[in-house]
Amino acid sequence: MKEIVPLICPVHQKQLSRQDDTEYSCPDGCKYSINHLIPRFVPQNNYADSFGLQWNEYKKTQLDSFTNTSISKDRLQRILGGSLEILRGKNILEAGCGAGRFTEILLKEGGNVFAADLSTAVEANYENCRAFPNYFVCQADITSLPVRPETFDIVICIGVIQHTPNPEKTMESLASYVRPGGLLVIDHYTHGYPETPSRVIIRSILLHMNPRLSMKFNKILTNFLWPVHRVFGRHRKKPWIRGLRSIFLYLSPLVDYHDSYPQLNQEQLKTWAMLDTHDTLTDRFKHLRTGEEIRDQLHRCGMEKIEITLAGNGIEARSHKPLK
Repeated sequence: MKEIVPLICPVHQKQLSRQDDTEYSCPDGCKYSINHLIPRFVPQNNYADSFGLQWNEYKKTQLDSFTNTSISKDRLQRILGGSLEILRGKNILEAGCGAGRFTEILLKEGGNVFAADLSTAVEANYENCRAFPNYFVCQADITSLPVRPETFDIVICIGVIQHTPNPEKTMESLASYVRPGGLLVIDHYTHGYPETPSRVIIRSILLHMNPRLSMKFNKILTNFLWPVHRVFGRHRKKPWIRGLRSIFLYLSPLVDYHDSYPQLNQEQLKTWAMLDTHDTLTDRFKHLRTGEEIRDQLHRCGMEKIEITLAGNGIEARSHKPLK
């Protein structure tokens, strides 16, 4: 696995040296283990445990190469402004890389990718992307990465910021990694996110449960409710079904993608429903921000040419760091 950029100690900001295949160390004594070939700059267990558990069990589920669709590619292309050509030859930070649904596209499009995630999902990411020569992944906190400021041409953070303790601090950190003239691309939940009563109640319970037990409960819940989702989904275009289906979708805690991703088959739709329902019922933090709040924060972070769009999970934003 290639070090895309020089690594530094997140604590002392000094360059790290690698001690064979077991650890990195800094001159002031900090040591960071390499576990399963992946550098670890945070404890392996943390508030993102549920995400790590999920993506290590469903390593390939949302990869375009596995679904034979372009769902992830289309989303990435949209959030980048319409073209993936800008990725070629660029040093890219993917903050919150998960299992690699976007990582593999960034790599295929010729980017040099530094991927990082707080959870053990990095293990799934490594398994999916290790064949690429222009790739590095580590388990780390994206507000304290082992890299120097202004290191990357492009910083991408999709589906992550709303799940961090402090979104404004996260955005500030992400902006700090962008080189002058570089691009920052993010998204964020906004007001109107579907927090239905059933989801609020179940989430309040699951957050106090062991992550493995929560995952098991979510599977049982999906298996129980999916037959009804499937029937309504198949007949959703019939006028007499629409009203009943709207009521059912409001009452059911499951995320349903029959309308959004008709290119997926029924088994894929069920698995995606289970995964994203797990996301929305077990995320430790779920922040909401308006487009103006995102714009104002990016401006405070020194970014310019800020473009805000209502799309995807809520707000999608692109901004540039001014040249010095």
